[in-house]
Amino acid sequence: MDFGLVLQTDPPASRVISLMKRAERNGFSYGWTFDSAVLWQEPFVIYSQILANTTKLKVGPMVTNPGTRTWEVTASTFATLNDMFGNRTVCGIGRGDSAMRVAGRKPNTLARISEAMKVIRALGSGHEADLGGGTVVRFPWIKPDAQLPVWMAAYGPKALKMTGEEADGFILQLSDLYLTEYMVKAVKDAAVAAGRDPSEVTICVAAPAYVTEDDSPEALAHAREQCRWFGGMVGNHVADLVSKYGEHSAAVPDELTDYIKAREGYDYSHHGRAGNPDTQFVPDEIVDRFCLIGPVERHVEKLNALRALGVDQFAVYDMHDAQEAVIDAYGSRVIPAVNG
Repeated sequence: MDFGLVLQTDPPASRVISLMKRAERNGFSYGWTFDSAVLWQEPFVIYSQILANTTKLKVGPMVTNPGTRTWEVTASTFATLNDMFGNRTVCGIGRGDSAMRVAGRKPNTLARISEAMKVIRALGSGHEADLGGGTVVRFPWIKPDAQLPVWMAAYGPKALKMTGEEADGFILQLSDLYLTEYMVKAVKDAAVAAGRDPSEVTICVAAPAYVTEDDSPEALAHAREQCRWFGGMVGNHVADLVSKYGEHSAAVPDELTDYIKAREGYDYSHHGRAGNPDTQFVPDEIVDRFCLIGPVERHVEKLNALRALGVDQFAVYDMHDAQEAVIDAYGSRVIPAVNG
């Protein structure tokens, strides 16, 4: 199993770079960041420094979107980094929940994501692409061996189907075993139906991880409070699904929708941060199911279960009060135990 580290690009950028260097030393092979231009600093500028200060780490956004940048600019940025550092980027893409809403726009449609994925992948891999209206372009400077995989974030049935049909990878932002099995199956079934080899779709589960010294009530309570924000972030996507499909729909499992009944509102100024006051509605059970908390043994047990469900990468959301400690614990104890 591969391991990734997910960070927000809060200033100073030097700290983001330092944590990514620490992650690579500890056996992580991917470095991801949020991409929301109003809330955080520009990630692609920081990627150049992460790549320059590491040797093998692959980087990318979790996730960018097709609305805040034109598609040829996105592709050119990735291709430039790959030209400089050797095919070490991945384009994670989604609807743009925070990036679009904070800028006063609606998240992107699936049709727009589909079109963007095709253009970005083609241009970033050295091929021609139609930018619309018959304007076909190709980067004249790109190397013959250029590659740009595009991984799609998804929860709902239509998005999961499209991921299996079109994306190189699937980003699932929760680690609940039941929901992971349900959604990975939906993606792989869609890939098969589209005539693809389902093993060609990389499965990445991303969730907060918090390693405690023991499983005492006090230690677990603190870990839950540090990770409760994640249930609120996921709740934004779930709320969109409920508004589209209804509260109890065969298209979306109740296990995903039931917990947001007490959700009242969401302020993006606290997005993805420990102590988010808008996430008190998230019960302990959801934190335990969606995240990895507890002693090392619990992390290893759940990661092995995720791998058995077809997960290729676990990406650690490291937004809490123990960033270095979790990176080090994974490097010294969790990753060796999972990967032998």
